Amino acid sequence: MLANYKAKSGRFIPVWTLEIQTLPRDTDKILDAVMQVHPLGYGRYQRNAAVSALGTETTQPEAGSTTSTHVGDDQVGQTNTYPMVELKISIDRDLAVLEQVMDAILEVHHYEEPLIFLREDWASRSNYNPNNDNPNRWWNDGRGLPDKVEG
Repeated sequence: MLANYKAKSGRFIPVWTLEIQTLPRDTDKILDAVMQVHPLGYGRYQRNAAVSALGTETTQPEAGSTTSTHVGDDQVGQTNTYPMVELKISIDRDLAVLEQVMDAILEVHHYEEPLIFLREDWASRSNYNPNNDNPNRWWNDGRGLPDKVEG
């Protein structure tokens, strides 16, 4: 069991991972909403998330769906393809926290029925030492931090 894992490099803690499919332009809006109820902490950092490369999602609306209601019944059964990214976050395995995070996401997500996947995972936590002399660390390897992505 990972609760008994004892490597000198660190440990694993139980988390829930949420994978949220969303429009690329909405990732910051979702993260900002979640940050109101959870810090998205990872070690000594907050607002930790991963955003996938741009992909697509497809859907076929049924009669009575929000799409048929607001766009028109001519959309029923038609395959539509839209841009999509996967936003991945991890939170404490605490039901009250999950409820708050889900409410925050669903309040700001542009779909009435967003695709959100929940997994039970274990996340690594290192034996933190910001002065570590390991030559592979970014502050020791001569290259520094990677270039920031401007968005």
